Amino acid sequence: MSDIEEAPRTYSGALLAAIAVALLAAIGSLVWCFTLNSRLSTAQTELADSKQQNTQLAADLRETNARLKVATDELGKSVGLTQKELDERAQAIVQREEADETAEKQTAQQVNAVSSDLTNVKTDVGGVKTDLTKTQGDLANTNSELQSVKGDLSGTNSVIARNHDELVQLEHKGDRNFYEFSLDKGQKKPVGTVSLELKRTDARHSKFTLDIFADDKVYEKKDRNVNEPLQFYSGKDQALYEIVVNNINSRNEIAGYLSTPKSAPVPPTVQ
Repeated sequence: MSDIEEAPRTYSGALLAAIAVALLAAIGSLVWCFTLNSRLSTAQTELADSKQQNTQLAADLRETNARLKVATDELGKSVGLTQKELDERAQAIVQREEADETAEKQTAQQVNAVSSDLTNVKTDVGGVKTDLTKTQGDLANTNSELQSVKGDLSGTNSVIARNHDELVQLEHKGDRNFYEFSLDKGQKKPVGTVSLELKRTDARHSKFTLDIFADDKVYEKKDRNVNEPLQFYSGKDQALYEIVVNNINSRNEIAGYLSTPKSAPVPPTVQ
């Protein structure tokens, strides 16, 4: 009897649970349908408002176009132009504005290019100025090293070069002509427009004896020192010539240069 009585109770509990679940599902569906219906109504209302606004805008646009057409016709009549002519005028204005804009862009590009070129030129000029300043500085330093030495003629001073580099600096001054030479003992050699003959050398004491042949005269420079200006006058106008010996070697050879005024004659072989 006990098993028979418990079976209906079990079925009755399951049925109640199923009914409860179905009821909750139905309530949820109702809520969802209500919410969806509310949103749909709102969307329909907004759509109707949008359609009304679009209709109004379309009407306003038609009215504006009509007024613009009337205004255009009236303007054309007032200036004696047709609609086609007005369109052509408008198109010409647009094309001219586009051309002006293109020309402005091209002008701006050209200005930028010129500015760039000017910048490059300024840079190059700056570099040249820097190089020139350096060269002037080097020349000034070299000139400051050149010596002003009293020549062997009374009361006459001369700036001399003690080596080839200093001689180049003297040549750059451009106020005299220079002829470098080397001469062996006993050798008579033409230098410039004169001739030189080395008579004796004393390398130990840096002394030498030299004969100078100029204008059918012989000038003997006896026991003279290295880097001592040996001066004499030559030429029709009796211009001052100078000989400086910079070096005496152990082989009885001397080396130096002859200095003459720019106005002095030059040898035929010198171009």
